[in-house]
Amino acid sequence: MSASPDGHEHTHPLWELQRSLVRDHAFTDLTHAFFPGMPHFPAFPDEEREQHFNVDPHGFAVHRHTIVGQWGTHADPPSHFVDGARSLDEIPVEQMVLPLVVLDISERVRTNPDAVATLDDVAAWERRNGPVPQDAFVALRTDWSHRWPDNDAIANHDADGVAHYPGWSRSVLEDLVERAGIRAIGHETTDTDPGSATSAGDYGLELYLLEQDRWQIELMTNLHLVPEAGGIVVATWPKPRGGSGFPARVFAIHER
Repeated sequence: MSASPDGHEHTHPLWELQRSLVRDHAFTDLTHAFFPGMPHFPAFPDEEREQHFNVDPHGFAVHRHTIVGQWGTHADPPSHFVDGARSLDEIPVEQMVLPLVVLDISERVRTNPDAVATLDDVAAWERRNGPVPQDAFVALRTDWSHRWPDNDAIANHDADGVAHYPGWSRSVLEDLVERAGIRAIGHETTDTDPGSATSAGDYGLELYLLEQDRWQIELMTNLHLVPEAGGIVVATWPKPRGGSGFPARVFAIHER
């Protein structure tokens, strides 16, 4: 409610919606804070951070961050893998607020770090919750983020240098894109593809997704704190012209 010059109270529906969302729902941050030395794709350089101004004596603090776009919890637009495809600045803000679907394979991952999402996982989710909604954001819960920020634990290399971490599968991505019509995906690992594939230089699942004009968020966290259905995800990032990736701030709004 707000007061007009004549003293009458007026109801603004969107303001009331905001108040009710804050009052009656939980807000869960799905984003890691990034910092120099944190886990990242091994081909990328580490972050460099310099402080150019300090509150004492300058009156304000300013840092210079030197990072690659795919740093920390970050957004990958189609142009990350596809020449001429949409870049970050070309993704409309309407696509940054989406129904949140959480596929939970964390139990299998506990005993098999190479586990991937299956069509059975999607079918089981739909038996419990109904069809995956159109234009959804589907997040793969593996609880791999519990290993953060231990780089060795996240990479999980064996004695031969092969990484063992979970990921998506081609059959699930094709089903979600072509049948369910999802808008984006997210996951807790550094890659869309499982570690056994990326160790062999195979990023075919990420290529497939981005070729379909979808986008994704990598290195998410706190998916164990949100329900598998009924929530909303809000994913935001800066707007670099032609940007092929950038750190993102992502959160979920859901029932308490």
